[in-house]
Amino acid sequence: MLEGIKVLSFTHFLQGPAAVQMLADVGAEVIKIEPPGGAFERAWTGFDAFVEGVSVFFLLGNRNQRSISLDLRDERAREIVWRMIREADVLVENYRPGVLQKMGFGFPQVHEVNPRLVYCSCTGYGSSGPYFKRPGQDLLLQAMSGMTLLSGEADSPPTPFGAAIVDQHAAALAAFGVTAALQARERTGKGTLVESNLLNAAIDLQIEPFTYYLNKGPLWPRTNPPIGSRFHPAPYGVYRTLDGWIAVSLTPTAKLAGALSRPELLAFNHPKDDVRRRDELNGIVYEALTTRMTADWMATFEEHDIWFAPVNDYEQVEADPQVAHNGIIMEVDHPEAGPVRLLAHPVRYDGAPPPLTRLPPRQGEHTREVLTELGYAEEEIAALVEGGIALTERRPT
Repeated sequence: MLEGIKVLSFTHFLQGPAAVQMLADVGAEVIKIEPPGGAFERAWTGFDAFVEGVSVFFLLGNRNQRSISLDLRDERAREIVWRMIREADVLVENYRPGVLQKMGFGFPQVHEVNPRLVYCSCTGYGSSGPYFKRPGQDLLLQAMSGMTLLSGEADSPPTPFGAAIVDQHAAALAAFGVTAALQARERTGKGTLVESNLLNAAIDLQIEPFTYYLNKGPLWPRTNPPIGSRFHPAPYGVYRTLDGWIAVSLTPTAKLAGALSRPELLAFNHPKDDVRRRDELNGIVYEALTTRMTADWMATFEEHDIWFAPVNDYEQVEADPQVAHNGIIMEVDHPEAGPVRLLAHPVRYDGAPPPLTRLPPRQGEHTREVLTELGYAEEEIAALVEGGIALTERRPT
C-alpha cells in the first residue's frame, strides 16, 4: 500500500523504530541510518534477551528495512544523507528535540531542500515547552499521566502497566500522522511536519477516564476489594476464585444472581444500583467467586451468558486457539540468531498480513547497496568505507 514511498529512519529505542516498522510492513522502502556504534537497541534488550548475541529488542522493531551506517561527523557522510533526503518521501526521527537540527537535518533545513518530504519527529514531551529536554521513557510517562493510579486496591501503591504501551501507542500515532500527511501531499504537493510525543499518547490512551474527570470531577476512589477501574459500574475487574482468577465485566445484576446463586443480588434492582451501590455489589461478587474453581465458573458463565475471560499467563496466551488462528506469532530464521519467534504485523489487509520481505538488518548491511543507488562509483564507495565514513556490515567473528 505504501509501495514507492521512500522513508529515512533516524530512530532508536522503541517509539521510532516501531513507527517505521509499521510503514515498512505495508510496503514503504525504509533505510535505517545508524551511527558507527550502531543503533541503541542493538546492544540493549529487556529480559537480557539476546539470542546468539543478537538483541531481541532490535529484532522486534526493525524488520522490512535496510541499514546504512554513517559517521555523520564527516561532511562526506552528511552529503550522502542529503542525497537520500532529495529522493525521500518521509523522514522519521526520535532524537531529543534539537539534536538533528544541530546536525543540519532539522525540518526547516530539510524542507528547503525537499519541500515534498514529510518530516516526523517522535519525542517524549513535544518539541517545545518546559519539559522538552526531559528524558522521555514509557514508565515515566505512565507515572506522570495518571495511568499508574487508575486501578488496584484502595491502599495499593501506584502500579505501572507491565508493557511499553505508551511507546507503542505513540508509534502508531506517528505512523498514522505520516500516512495522513502523505495523503495531504497528494492534494497540496507539500510535505508536513508531523509530531508525536509520549505525553500526548499516554493521555490519549486514557481518553475515557480523563474526559470523565474533565467533565464531572474526580473519579471514584480505588476500593477494597478492588474494582478494575475508577469509572466502571460493578462488577468489573479481576476476581479471585478457589484456585486462581477470572475477569468479569459489565453484566446485569439479575443475570449474576442466577449465575452466582446469590438471590440477594436481586435486591439491586434500581437501574443505577450498579453505580450507587457499587462497592457493596462488588463485595458480594468478589466473595461469591472465591467458593468455586475457575473452570467451574467458566462453564457456568458460558451457560448464563456472562461477560468473562480467563486470566492467562504468557504460556496460556501462546497456546490459545484464537491467537493461533490469528497468526500473530511468526517464526523466522535469522542468519545469526537462528530460529526466532516474533510478533507479526497486527493488521490484516484483504484477509492477510503483509509479507516479511526483509529480516531486521545487520548494521551497515546495505551501505554499499544504498550508495550505489545514490550514484556513487565503486571507487568512491571503497574510499568512504576505508575512511570509516560509511560503515559496512559487521559479521560475527
